[in-house]
Amino acid sequence: MVIVWEAVGATILPNIGGWLSTPLTIKSVKGWYKTLARPSWTPPDYVFGPVWTCLYTGMGFASYLVWRDGGGFSGEAKTALTLYGAQLAINWAWSPIFFGLHKIGAALANIVLMWGTAGAATLAMSRINQTAGLLMVPYMLWLSLATALNYSIWRNTPADHDKEL
Repeated sequence: MVIVWEAVGATILPNIGGWLSTPLTIKSVKGWYKTLARPSWTPPDYVFGPVWTCLYTGMGFASYLVWRDGGGFSGEAKTALTLYGAQLAINWAWSPIFFGLHKIGAALANIVLMWGTAGAATLAMSRINQTAGLLMVPYMLWLSLATALNYSIWRNTPADHDKEL
């Protein structure tokens, strides 16, 4: 039964940052975000919440698999889980930077760092548990889309919206 609770805890943990930033994000999406020069391929606003919930849940379970199969927080699992934790902290910082501070350029720098760290975590996790690595693939694909979206908004938004990186 302990294993079940560890899996549940690891699965819920990444969602916490998303839940905490939801009020801030909703406020900006209804106002400031609508003023930005977004590309035609921007996903509809209602897609983001469910997609992030699924991605956070998948990556959380992936971290559990690495912890379980890698012998806890030691050896190769320690590296994978440290990279995972680092990318998660960077991920949680993105919404306050973008939606809270309205710093599009700083958010772009953040998401590029997130993509690299998440990619390194994905590779490290896949060495320990192939399923864990595969669970990170949808996240990497969505991060690629989100990075392109952030870049496009930064490039196409007037300077008074934070053109500086």
